[in-house]
Amino acid sequence: MASLIENLIDVLGKEDIEYKSLLDIAKEKTDAIIRNDIDELQIIVGREQQIIEKLDALESAREEHVEDIANVLNVPLDEMKIDRLIRMMEKQPQFQQELIRVHDSLKETMNQLIMLNDNNRVLLQQSLDMLEFEINIAKSAKMAPVTANYGKDAYGVGQSVSEGTFDAKQ
Repeated sequence: MASLIENLIDVLGKEDIEYKSLLDIAKEKTDAIIRNDIDELQIIVGREQQIIEKLDALESAREEHVEDIANVLNVPLDEMKIDRLIRMMEKQPQFQQELIRVHDSLKETMNQLIMLNDNNRVLLQQSLDMLEFEINIAKSAKMAPVTANYGKDAYGVGQSVSEGTFDAKQ
């Protein structure tokens, strides 16, 4: 059982390191968004993808370790959460403290990453809105000006509206 907990702690620690790398990349992404540097954003997204692939592998390993621990403890897998495992480790304080430490660190990293990603999402949306606004201005600058030349009968001056011009044969 001890080796299973050590393996889980090891995987959680590695996940935390990778998420901290993602956090650093998200900060770089914020700067690139602010500078409107598309080339840099493409490079950052590529680096981000590499880390996500590592995280996928670590997540699979973590799930395997949790499943093994659930089997040994005879606990249904859907009920096996880190918080519950921490409570169950009261008789082994060295593992419990290490599990608490890595869990809290991972949780803090994830919270920071969520906040930074939300900020980046807002910045990107603002950039898209500004781009759309600039496109609309450019389109309207190319259009002929529309003037409001109305006579007292509320029709445009120079335009004639005649009754009975509908051709039913067409």
